[in-house]
Amino acid sequence: MSAIETVSDVNNTFLSRREITCNFKGIAGKLKKLDAADMISKQFKLDGKVIIPIFMQAHSGRPDVTGTFYVYDDENLAKKQVNPTIFKRLDKAKAAAAPPAEAAPPAEAPAQTPAEAPAQEEAKA
Repeated sequence: MSAIETVSDVNNTFLSRREITCNFKGIAGKLKKLDAADMISKQFKLDGKVIIPIFMQAHSGRPDVTGTFYVYDDENLAKKQVNPTIFKRLDKAKAAAAPPAEAAPPAEAPAQTPAEAPAQEEAKA
């Protein structure tokens, strides 16, 4: 597992959020936003809070990634303040990361032969 180095940890009381900027050492090109949010959650013990990865940048020539995360207590407040496009991208990434559920085959009606179809129409009439 890589080392996480905290660059800044600011409690923004005006916007009711915590802004965390960290360096992830040695995992450039392998780190995804959802994985980084999970690592931040474990590092800072943020269970039950909404963590939104805002910005992640790899450094040229070095295997380091710098990421900025916003931590909210309430998801509704986060949706009011953060661009909805970010939430759409996160939902899309979560859907791609989740294993596809085994879809049950649709219940098919028994195939009717052409001889049975007119008999049923006569019975209805």
